[in-house]
Amino acid sequence: MSNNDNNIEKRSFEAFVSAIGSEIEQAQVRLISAANAQMLFHYWKMGNYILYHQNLQGWGGKVIKKLAQAIRFNYPEKKGYSVRNLAYMCQFARSYPLGALRSFIETDAKLITPSVQKITDEIQSLNNVSSTKEPLAQIQSSDNKGVTIVQEPLAQIQDVAQTVAAVYRMPIEDMEKLFLASPVARINWASHVIMLNSSLPLGVEYWYMKQSVEMGWSSNVLKMQIESKLYERQINSHKVNNFTATLPAPQSDLANYLLKDPYIFDLAGAKERADERDIEEQLVKHVTRYLLEMGNGFAFVARQKHFQIGDSDFYADLILYNIKLHAYVVVELKATPFKPEYAGQLNFYINVVDDKLRGENDNKTIGLLLCKGKDEIVAQYALTGYDQPIGISDYQLSKAVPENLKSALPSIEQVEEELTMLLDNEKNKQK
Repeated sequence: MSNNDNNIEKRSFEAFVSAIGSEIEQAQVRLISAANAQMLFHYWKMGNYILYHQNLQGWGGKVIKKLAQAIRFNYPEKKGYSVRNLAYMCQFARSYPLGALRSFIETDAKLITPSVQKITDEIQSLNNVSSTKEPLAQIQSSDNKGVTIVQEPLAQIQDVAQTVAAVYRMPIEDMEKLFLASPVARINWASHVIMLNSSLPLGVEYWYMKQSVEMGWSSNVLKMQIESKLYERQINSHKVNNFTATLPAPQSDLANYLLKDPYIFDLAGAKERADERDIEEQLVKHVTRYLLEMGNGFAFVARQKHFQIGDSDFYADLILYNIKLHAYVVVELKATPFKPEYAGQLNFYINVVDDKLRGENDNKTIGLLLCKGKDEIVAQYALTGYDQPIGISDYQLSKAVPENLKSALPSIEQVEEELTMLLDNEKNKQK
């Protein structure tokens, strides 16, 4: 081996291997993503094909059961074609006709810079898409059995791609490009099944799809976010803040969009009557779940950050950084309902962080006050006059409890009481 070869090994080979490894990993991710998108397109075609022939041939719902049996007999090695999954494919095709896919792509372009008002308007527009269905969607409707099929009847049963292309009067290649360009192709099948079971309006489905992609949610996280009504908490809630008065337009819109009300934190280890320190401790202990609830782009910076101002010591509850806002976010937690003096305390910490931590490329520090309830009118009055951006939201604490208790979670105290009763009952049965 030459000296040059030795030099390459010592100086560059490790970095060279690392770069190759990174490319391999990225290629695997791309291949998996591409395979997922192709599988979804296949399911979409299958659903359209089954629905079309159900209508054309006058077949009822039992044809899906017979089809599943036939696939299992003829192709025993093929998985994913159970009665249940074939029914979901039909629902998938019915939910997202070509018109909906086009609308999703158009909405993507309009929401490059999101704001609550923009999203509300676009989601309402998408919700109206369902009232202007295309011919295929019309013949799929269970209550439209007498609808005349617009397309020429196919002389014989053709393959899936030919049939779907004939129904939509579009080359299958163009249809595939349209499907793959839409957000429908970017989440996994398990996530789609969750949304199909949730009976969400089309626009809200679009919003959850986009959030799933942007946040990298698993299907379980998506289910949790839908059940906790994230859309209502982030988009539909009446938010209390002074962002419009204290931040420039693009940043104020984004800050208002990212704010939720209420926040819901899953604190499995919280005390029966949690105080601020216990809540902070649990949030930091489960920082991944905490940041998931806070939303996209948040990074943890510090808890109980010490600042010496003059001769006094001060400790900020939690400090985060939001990458999208390019700003520090100071979070103050209160285990009591909102009081006007809380805004003054948070304003002080915002000033300190602006002075001590904020860099020349950072935007204005934002304050978030989380309280156990608030009078919105009092809270809005309390923010008047402050020149620092402050948002005020409620928060709720939930614990990991049995499914039969999840519907009764108005407070931690009540949950603890019910769990104790259950445990006592179990002990009595064992005696």
